[in-house]
Amino acid sequence: MNYAVAIDTLKQADPILAEVIEQVGECRLNQVQQTGDLLSSLCRSIIYQQLSGKAATAIHQRFLQLYTVLTPSEILNTPDDVLREVGISRPKISYLKDLAQRFDKLPTIDDLLLMDDENIIKILTEVKGIGRWTVQMLLMFRLHRWDVLPVDDLGIRNAIHRLYSLSEIPNKQTVEKLGENWKPYRTIACWYLWSSLSITKSEKL
Repeated sequence: MNYAVAIDTLKQADPILAEVIEQVGECRLNQVQQTGDLLSSLCRSIIYQQLSGKAATAIHQRFLQLYTVLTPSEILNTPDDVLREVGISRPKISYLKDLAQRFDKLPTIDDLLLMDDENIIKILTEVKGIGRWTVQMLLMFRLHRWDVLPVDDLGIRNAIHRLYSLSEIPNKQTVEKLGENWKPYRTIACWYLWSSLSITKSEKL
């Protein structure tokens, strides 16, 4: 995937982000893009909510190992205690089962590809435990939309706080305003903001 036009546009629009891009280097967003159907994608998103990447990955792998084929009926037939044993919290178990119950009424990935972002968010947030942030992760990493800005994401807000020398963690309105500079490539900008968090404070940005 060629990100050259997006990166050039972002560099010209935002000098601070341009420095981040130079330090982080090549955009590797395509290396973390996901495949699979809507059920597996949303289950993954639910499990990853509010967890570190390492912990979430381990729990998600144990969850997948419970099934030969992941289907709504298999999830519904899995006792809560079994899901607890692989590390899934009780609230998330209820979210997974609500998703399984509703799944046959949800669009397919192919259907979603033909829809605009806000319509997708409206439909999928009707499922218990799936909020705007969760759907935005789906938009970014499964549907490969290039102009998504998850203003609720703490990593994004922490990166902006650090990089733009703000006195406090920015609120949603501040993130949204700053993100205007990154259109129509806000997903790419977010990837660089997340990547900047792994750069140690001793390294100058």
